[in-house]
Amino acid sequence: MTNTVTYENWNQISESFSTNDETKGARAVLEWAYRQYSEDKIVYASSFGAEAIVLIDLIYQVKPDAHIVFLDTDLHFLETYEVIEKIEKRFPSLKIEKKKPALTLDEQAAQYGSALWKREPNQCCQIRKVIPLRETLISKDAWISGLRRDQSPTRKDTLFLNKDEKFKNIKICPLIHWTWDEVWQYIRSRDLPYNELHDRNYPSIGCFPCTQAVGSDGDSRAGRWSGSSKTECGLHTS
Repeated sequence: MTNTVTYENWNQISESFSTNDETKGARAVLEWAYRQYSEDKIVYASSFGAEAIVLIDLIYQVKPDAHIVFLDTDLHFLETYEVIEKIEKRFPSLKIEKKKPALTLDEQAAQYGSALWKREPNQCCQIRKVIPLRETLISKDAWISGLRRDQSPTRKDTLFLNKDEKFKNIKICPLIHWTWDEVWQYIRSRDLPYNELHDRNYPSIGCFPCTQAVGSDGDSRAGRWSGSSKTECGLHTS
């Protein structure tokens, strides 16, 4: 262990990381995180989107047997499952867990009605993403996320270390200073596998019923819950 993280000093520690390196502080944050927290107290919750691929490669350099959890809603695109298989082959020592909701899709339909994501998308996200992540994090002191400040206005103030009111721990965001172009420069320079939907105008990829391609002028999350006021699945909101 190095510094003890409390809700009183997490902001001070967050501001101590230098961003004057080729990873804009991301590697330093990850090195600190895996020194600070024992193996069973930290997890990376990965979407396996573009930012996730960068983080996985950086994490592998720091902690080759790191625990990664994927919230498998049973509603992901085929291409998402395919890239997970490619990552498992590229980084075989990583411990990738596919976390399922308590309810199958049939059980959810029986209890809440069919296509809940159309009628009550927040409830669907709660069942299939928020509760499974809460179950994963109940024994953790910290979790890693791929949030970037320029993804959306709701993320512009994200810090390296964030007090997570929802899950009552520390949310670590190593890529906050990265741009979308820098994410792709890194992926291509390292010849990393990535979700092929990114080549079809899907910058942000979630469940297939709630994710659409975007136009060239759309922001990185414009295709998520298109046509509604919903912009987040609930993992990153209080």
